[in-house]
Amino acid sequence: MTQTAPRRKLRLWQLLFLLLLFAGTALILRRSSTRTFQENEGFIFGTVYHIKYAHDKDLEPEIREQLQRVDQSLSMFNERSVIARVNRGEDVAADSMFVHVFRLARKVSEQTGGAFDITVAPLVQAWGFGFKNAENVTPAMVDSLRAFVGYDKARLDGQRVIKTDPRVMLDCSAIAKGYGVDVVAQLLDRHGVRDYMVEIGGEVVVRGTNPRGAKWSIGVSKPVDDSLSVAGPEPQVVLDVTDIALATSGNYRRFYYRDGRKYAHTIDPRTGYPVQHSLLSASVLASDCASADAYATAFMVMGLERAKAFLKKHPEIQAYFIYVGDDGRTHTWHTEGLSKYISNG
Repeated sequence: MTQTAPRRKLRLWQLLFLLLLFAGTALILRRSSTRTFQENEGFIFGTVYHIKYAHDKDLEPEIREQLQRVDQSLSMFNERSVIARVNRGEDVAADSMFVHVFRLARKVSEQTGGAFDITVAPLVQAWGFGFKNAENVTPAMVDSLRAFVGYDKARLDGQRVIKTDPRVMLDCSAIAKGYGVDVVAQLLDRHGVRDYMVEIGGEVVVRGTNPRGAKWSIGVSKPVDDSLSVAGPEPQVVLDVTDIALATSGNYRRFYYRDGRKYAHTIDPRTGYPVQHSLLSASVLASDCASADAYATAFMVMGLERAKAFLKKHPEIQAYFIYVGDDGRTHTWHTEGLSKYISNG
């Protein structure tokens, strides 16, 4: 009797544990099968957005409102935006969105030694989109523009931007999309949404699980010569991720060639000239999308080896690079911590 009672008690606990396990599994399966996923798509910041989220209500009106707020703050193409008015030299009080992005940009600029710099606008305008004005750019012109390019040439005094030269102009296009993703993600968080994917022009934040109850699968596109975008984006790698942000920098479908080698369209704010190194694209995983967006741009300026050295000192950031090797072929490299996200499916 003294041996049978403990055994009977052990079996009862085992039975109870199994019942709880089955109940929990059934609850998870029921939750994943009954969730209603909303899907919103649209056009913002000169690109398209795709948003999926598990909620019983369509939140698109609120999502659009938040995206318009970002546009009113950070879009250079909106004449009434805060940044456009700053660039025109108007006395304007910056809103909270502008202040947040300006401070984050300054932080990344300092960390990367100016490889990321939102005062690059005059150089971008001089070279033109896709370097269409390259034939008209002279060394004298670059030297004159560099006199008012540099992240230390603009600062915040309360809600006002103080520029060392009225010709200093800001361009937040390399961080605004990522920030827009963060703003929408924060809205969904406030609504108690636990499962979602927010994507704007390739910049992404994911939480929880997808409609199948699995992690979100996000592809990093191959850099291919397809300037007309005839072919659909083919992934170089697929990452299975959750509760993280992903941003990619690199002009996949427009390159320029020099001495038979391919280069991405990226201007180095420190030199005023297009970069000439082997890195074709940089994808970054970080806790927020604005930071991931900024670091990805900085890495494209820094190049492969300097970006690797930076990442060694910042283990909180994960990255995946696509580059051209000495053999002229495309190769990849990624941080050790990114390995766990690479899909095996």
